[in-house]
Parts: sequence; structure tokens; C-alpha cells
Amino acid sequence: MWHSISAVAAIVAIALAAPACRAADLTATETRWLKGAWPVIEFAKEARLPLDIVVQPQPTPGAAPLALAFVDGRCKLVLSMRGNPEAQATLDRIAPALLAPTLELMAAHELGHCRRYLDNAWQGLPAGFVASVPDNLSPATREDYVAMKAQRREEGYGDLVGLAWTQLRHPERYAALHAWLVGERSKDLIEGSHHDTLAWLRLAERGIARPDSSIFAAAALVWAAGLGPDR
Repeated sequence: MWHSISAVAAIVAIALAAPACRAADLTATETRWLKGAWPVIEFAKEARLPLDIVVQPQPTPGAAPLALAFVDGRCKLVLSMRGNPEAQATLDRIAPALLAPTLELMAAHELGHCRRYLDNAWQGLPAGFVASVPDNLSPATREDYVAMKAQRREEGYGDLVGLAWTQLRHPERYAALHAWLVGERSKDLIEGSHHDTLAWLRLAERGIARPDSSIFAAAALVWAAGLGPDR
């Protein structure tokens, strides 16, 4: 679930400009994901964020159904759903009453990645923070470790943006969506790995959004508060 695609050279895709795209261009699963994500896409448009929607037409088994890429200064919301059973399986695992706000949360998570790219902050740390690395790692292992920790931080920030969106747009669903996200991040958990964002989710249990700040600024405050030597 939810990955950043660092390069899109291999993506052969259909770019969609509006929800009025011909139904024949999309599968029912793609249409449902896009319908659910559309409030976030409209928000990005109103905020003048350079966001494009890309649907991969070739089979993509094993890929994350929804991901974010960054190419030539523009963010690409990438749907990889054809020949990919996980796309429908993800929908099936979500309670029907929570489906729409959950899809919005996932899209907002990707928009958090977009914001970080646009700010030239991707995989960076705020001023005053230094990532710690164990001394006993080999050079190759050290490189992998640093990359894993950087990705973990970005996933944590993305989750917080998703929760900030949820709190502002669906406050009555916040507790349920927070619990759903904790459950997703707890499945098959490898502590400290790329998608172990539980340290940040614990800080966000009671909410993080502020009426006087953007979803990105609200997420950044909690994200920084959760940065520690092991993150």
C-alpha cells in the first residue's frame, strides 16, 4: 500500500485530465479508486499543485495500487490496478461506511509525498535534526539502512497528512480511520522498516489538524515531534 515511485521511465500510462474521462478508458476498480480520491485531487487543483493522474494500462501484479511519482517538476498520482488483484482486495478489506474517507486518506498520503518533492525536501530532515546510523554497519549495509530510514520518515509524514485531511474533512470518522491506519501499518510489521510509522501514528491518536494551518503544516509539526534517533 502506498509507495513513492522514484522514477517513471518505465511507466507507460494514460494521463487523465478530469473525471469526465470516457468510462471505456477505465476499469470499474480504477473508477472506484478515482471517485474516492477525487476530493483530494480537486483540493490539489485548487491549491495549484502540479498533479497529474496516471493509469497504467499494462498488467502490474504486485505493485502498490496507488503511488506517487515525481517527473520534471510534476507529481504523478499513479494507479497500477490492471492485472493487480490487490487493487480490488484493498477495497474489499475496507468497511463500506469507511470506503470513501479511506480512499481520500490514501490519496492525501500521496499528496504529502508530492508536497515534500515540491519543497525539495524529499528524504531530508528539518534543520537541527541529524539521522543516527549504527557504527557497526558495513558501507553497503549503511547505505541501505540510511535509505530505509529516510523512506520510513517520508511514509510517516504521508500518513500524518492523510490524518490531517481526515480530521478536517471527516472529523466524525477520525477515530475509526486512525484505527484502520494503525491496523494497516501493524500487519506483518518489521519494526523500524520502511512502513513502520506507528511512532507517528501514536502521536496523532487524538488528532493533529489545526484550523489555522494547512494539512501539510499540521503534519510537519507532529512529524518533527516524532523524529528521534531511531527514526
